[in-house]
Amino acid sequence: MNRGTDGEPGRMLLIVGFVLAALNLRPALAGVSPLLSDIMGDLGLNAAAGGAITTVMVVCLGLLAPLAPALAGRIGLDRTLLVGLLILAVGVIVRSVDGLVALYGGAALAGTAIAIMNVAMPAIVKQHFPSRVGPYTAVYVSCLVAGAAGASAVMVPLAREFGWRAAAASAAMLAIVAAVLWTPQALRRPPGTYGKGGRRPYRTLLGSRMTWFVMAFMGLQSLTFYIMLAWLPTIFQDAGLPADQAGYLLGLTNLAQIAATLTVPVHAGGARSQVPHVVGAAALTIAGYAGVLLAPATSPWLWMIILGVGQGASIALALLIIALRAPDPASVTALSAVAQSSGYVLAAVGPLLFGLLHQLSGDWTLPLLAGLGACALQLLFGCLAGRPAPAG
Repeated sequence: MNRGTDGEPGRMLLIVGFVLAALNLRPALAGVSPLLSDIMGDLGLNAAAGGAITTVMVVCLGLLAPLAPALAGRIGLDRTLLVGLLILAVGVIVRSVDGLVALYGGAALAGTAIAIMNVAMPAIVKQHFPSRVGPYTAVYVSCLVAGAAGASAVMVPLAREFGWRAAAASAAMLAIVAAVLWTPQALRRPPGTYGKGGRRPYRTLLGSRMTWFVMAFMGLQSLTFYIMLAWLPTIFQDAGLPADQAGYLLGLTNLAQIAATLTVPVHAGGARSQVPHVVGAAALTIAGYAGVLLAPATSPWLWMIILGVGQGASIALALLIIALRAPDPASVTALSAVAQSSGYVLAAVGPLLFGLLHQLSGDWTLPLLAGLGACALQLLFGCLAGRPAPAG
């Protein structure tokens, strides 16, 4: 445990603040889709303009991730996380105000905040829990997935009761509570303790082959995840399943991911090499893709469990490897920035290319085969990144 905590109360406050911060990593993003029809109807948006709300956020996740190392080098890692939480609260509130400028501007602010927090979290684990990287990676990745699932579940009931604007703005409350509880930790640690050399690790890591392996693994697992997130319900409906069942199956995948994120990092974090875990996660993801390709209407619940476990294990391993391969919090922040930047840029274009292949071919065979090819590349680069080699 980091020495900045003052006894048991300080340790508990650190852990609670860490968990609440992790729960904020996805609600602002995952909560848009359930409200999209209400937002489009209220503001008169077409499908492209409605989809652009999420696209703006995902693009910010990719392009603005490098802000985190620069910010952490100036004010410290704990204060960087606090800044991310505060920007998130502001962005979510602005996004819910009337007008298109507020809608897209608030989405961009929220995406910027999540980009900063995404990058900071692996380094927070490295800084505060250096001897328990695996278990605390499991905690925060599970919170990430649970936050997405929870937001998806509560947005529609909230919108029915209070309207979509209040429902969308409700995510700000969680960010504000997390910021309040994280503030003592942010104020305790002076900026100068973040790491020597400031931005130097960021430049140094770009010259390492391991960095590029980690970047490719992070990007490809993000690509294969967001493809299915975007298109699974449509694929199932085209296979003859009713719309509500298609939505439930997507929810089942999210639940299976939580089971994987809780367990895989704990076991993999204590191993010298993460290659066996990468192979297992990729094999399950490939099996899930193959099931959707070959028999989408036959035992679809089985394919969703297999796919969810594989995808949950993959994202957990990608974030764990980032924390393990870099030697100190500053280097973890830099590696996290370059890996997540590439990952979310790929994630933003993946569903678009998948849909284009569907449009060109007229069915889902070619797109799913391309997805299986991406899974194979994920396996290759995951094995390279999972070897016990330093990133610097």
